[in-house]
Amino acid sequence: MEISVNGKTETVGPGSTVVSVLKAKELDPALVSVEHNGKILEKSDLDGAVLSEGDELEILFFMGGGAA
Repeated sequence: MEISVNGKTETVGPGSTVVSVLKAKELDPALVSVEHNGKILEKSDLDGAVLSEGDELEILFFMGGGAA
């Protein structure tokens, strides 16, 4: 089935979860935030969030830094 990840169409298998997508991208779920169809997911909900055809994911990376 096809979903959108950060604006790009990707194909995932039936029954895929948000965590399975993150692991396939070699991303640590503890280090990113994920928006699923416009709703920010709690870390505890990532593994239970089963994806459906046409779903939209935005994977957000936070970086530290700033002016000294």
